[in-house]
Amino acid sequence: MIRMPKPKRLAYALSAIFTVSVLPSYAYAQSAPPKQRPPRVEDKNAETIVKAEDISGRPEREVVLERDAEVIKDKTKVNADSACYRQVEDEIEASSNVKIWRFGDYFTGDELKLNMDTGKGYMLNPTYKLEANHAQGKAERINFVNEDEAVVVNGTYSTCQGFDPDWYLRSDTLNLDSGRDVGTAGKTLIYFKDVPILGTPAMSFSLSGARRSGWLSPTPGFGSKNGAELVVPYYVNIAPNRDLTLYPKIIANRGIQFGAQGRYLGETDGGLYKGETYVEFMPHDREYAQANPDQKSDRWMVRSTHSQDITKQWEFSWNFNAASDDNYPNDFSKTVSSSTDRQLLRELRTDYRGDFWTLTARVQKYQVLQDPESVVDSSLFVSRPYDRLPAINFSAAQYDVAGGFDWAFNAELTRFYHPTLINGTRLVAIPQVSYPIIGPSYFITPKVMLNMATYQLDAYQGASSENLSRAVPTFSLDSGLVFERDIKWGGKSMTQTLEPRLFYVNTPYRDQSKFPIFDTDAATFNFSQIFSENRFVGSDRIGDANQLTAALTSRFLDANGAEALRLAFGQRFYFRDQRVQLDSSTPVVDAHSDILLAATGRISDTWAFDSAVQYNPSQSRIVSESYTAQWIPGSKKVLNLGYRYLRDSFKNIELSSQWPIFQRWYGVGRISYSVQGKKILESLVGLEYNADCWVFRTGAQRFVTTSTKASTQIFFQLELNGLSHLGVGSPLEAMKNSIPGYQRLNEGYGR
Repeated sequence: MIRMPKPKRLAYALSAIFTVSVLPSYAYAQSAPPKQRPPRVEDKNAETIVKAEDISGRPEREVVLERDAEVIKDKTKVNADSACYRQVEDEIEASSNVKIWRFGDYFTGDELKLNMDTGKGYMLNPTYKLEANHAQGKAERINFVNEDEAVVVNGTYSTCQGFDPDWYLRSDTLNLDSGRDVGTAGKTLIYFKDVPILGTPAMSFSLSGARRSGWLSPTPGFGSKNGAELVVPYYVNIAPNRDLTLYPKIIANRGIQFGAQGRYLGETDGGLYKGETYVEFMPHDREYAQANPDQKSDRWMVRSTHSQDITKQWEFSWNFNAASDDNYPNDFSKTVSSSTDRQLLRELRTDYRGDFWTLTARVQKYQVLQDPESVVDSSLFVSRPYDRLPAINFSAAQYDVAGGFDWAFNAELTRFYHPTLINGTRLVAIPQVSYPIIGPSYFITPKVMLNMATYQLDAYQGASSENLSRAVPTFSLDSGLVFERDIKWGGKSMTQTLEPRLFYVNTPYRDQSKFPIFDTDAATFNFSQIFSENRFVGSDRIGDANQLTAALTSRFLDANGAEALRLAFGQRFYFRDQRVQLDSSTPVVDAHSDILLAATGRISDTWAFDSAVQYNPSQSRIVSESYTAQWIPGSKKVLNLGYRYLRDSFKNIELSSQWPIFQRWYGVGRISYSVQGKKILESLVGLEYNADCWVFRTGAQRFVTTSTKASTQIFFQLELNGLSHLGVGSPLEAMKNSIPGYQRLNEGYGR
C-alpha cells in the first residue's frame, strides 16, 4: 500500500436524477423542492492510496498496479485488474474489470482513463447505477467532459431494477450536466417490454427532477362527444416561481384547439401574491359550425384568478371567468363540476384591514350559460344573479371591552343591476352588543342587534323611482351546559360529554313585502342555521321570530381529546306565526320545525361514518337524509357507500372503491345512481397495475353534461417511475377526485 501526496479531486457528472420534465402541481412554488442528494464535497488534501499485489513504476512519477489494483481518494474508489496512476498529471488509467464507487454511485467498464484534476476522461462499455433514484443504464462509452459534465454515447437509462428492465430509454447521445442540472439527448426512443412506444428527435430534462422547459409527454385520448384527441403540451419554466404550459390539442371531430396555463407566486415588500390564468381557443369548430350555421364557430374560454398583498393591511384580487357560448361546458368539460358551472363570476375586490375593522370593496358581474335543454324545459332555466356595481362592506368587532361586553358593527352599500329586473341601491347597517357569561361548565350570552336598511329603487315598468327604509330589532339569548363523565368503550378509556343548548330569538314583525329581493334566499335548514337569528340568507328579508331552539349534543373523546363520535339532536319551537316570507304574504303557522338528527365519527381505525336526518313529526315523514360510510381495512383498500335524499327533489345512491384484485392488479370504481330518475348520473371504472418501476392505469368515466345528454371519456396512462407519464393527462386526478380515500400506487413519484 502506498500513500500518494498532493491528492486532487476525481469528478464526473453521472450524479443526478435523470427525469423528463413533468408539469408540477398548482402549489408548485409552495411545495418542497425536488429531492436531491446532499452536496458532494471532497477533501482536496486527502491522500491517494494505491494497492495491488504487484506495484512498480518510477517514484513521484508513475505507479503501475497489477493484479487486484485499487486506488482510493477520499470518497472515490477504483478497482481493476491493472491500473497506472501518473502522479504529475494526476491521471489514472485502468483496464479489465474496472469498477468505480463514487458517493454511492457505481460504475463498471472495460477501460477507464480519467484526469482527477479536471475530471476529463472516458470509460468504455460502461454500466452504471445511481444512488439518488436507483437508476441504471449501459452504453458504448461515457466521455467525462469535466467534473460536472458527461456524455453517454449510445446509452440506456431506467429506474427499473434487474438485468432486464421493463422500460428504458435509448439515445445516441445523453449530455448530463450536473452543474447546470440539465440533461439533453439526441434521437431518443422509449422502450416498454422491449417495444418502442415513444420517439423524439431531441429532448431536454432536469437531472434532479426540478422544473425545466421542454415538451411534456403527448396525451392521447377518446371522448364520446369529440372522438379521438391528442394533446402535445410544452412547458416553459420562466422562473422558479413562474411557469407557462401551452396545450395544442387535435380534436378529430372539431379541429385544433390551443390552450395556455400561466401560474405565478411571489413576494413583495407588502406580502405574497399568486395567480393562475387558463385560456382555451379553437379558431374554427367544424362540428359546432355545422350544427349552428348562424353563429360564430370560433370558441374560447378564460379562467383567471389573482390575489395580492399590497401592504400588510391591504389586499387586492380578481376572479374572471368567461366562455364564448352556452354549449362550451357541454362540449369540452372533463368533469361533472365544470360541465354544470353555468354562472360565471367576474369579480374585482380589495380589502383593507385595521386593528379591529375591515373595509371591502368589490365589483361583481355574471355571465350565464343556459342549459341547451331549457328551451323545451323551463325548469332548467338558469336565473341570472344581480350584478354588484359596486358593493362596499365595513365590519368591526371588539371583544371583552367595558367590563366584558362584545360589540360588532356591519355595514354594506351596494348598487344592484339586472338587465330585466328592478335596479336599485341598498344601504344596510347592523350594530349589535352581547355580554357573554362563561363558566367552567356553562355559558349564557344575551345579545341585542338592530338591522337598519334603506333602498333607493329606480323606475321600473312604468312605476316611478321610490325610497324605502326599515329598522328591525332582534334580541337573542344563547345558553348551554357541558357535563362530562369517564366511560369505557371498546376497551378504551374515553370521556363522554352531554351538552344541552337553548337558543331564544325574538324579532318583531315588519312588513317587507314592498322590498325587492336582490340577493336573499331562504337558508338551508341545518344545525348551523337553527342557531342563527335570521332564517334568510341576505339582507332583503329579516324574518320575524319568537322562537326557541333546543339541542342536545353528546361527544365521545379519546385519551388524546380527539372526537371519536358525535351525536346531535335539535328542534326549533315557534311561539308566533312566521309572517315574513320571500314572495308570499301567507304566514307559516307551524308550532315547531322539523327535527334534526346527526351522528358522525370514526368508531375504529378502519370505520368512519357521517349521517344527518331531517324529520317532519307533523306529517310523520322524512324530509331529507344523508348517510355515508367509509371502510379502510388496509393500504390501497377503501370502500365508500353513500345515500342522499331530498323529498320531491332527488334520491341518489353512491358507491366507490379502490381494492386489490389479485397480485399487482387493483380495481377502482364509482357509481352515482338516481333512484327517482332511474339513471346513472356519474360512473367511473378502471384498472391499475403496479410494477416495481411503472404503473399502468386504464378506465372510462361517464357523467351528465345536460339534462338529457352525457359524456364518456376513455383514458389510459403508463407511468414510468422517475421518468414521465404517458397517456391521458387526468386519469389519476379522476380517480383521486371520485374516490374518497384513494391512495396512489407509487406515492414516492407524485408530481
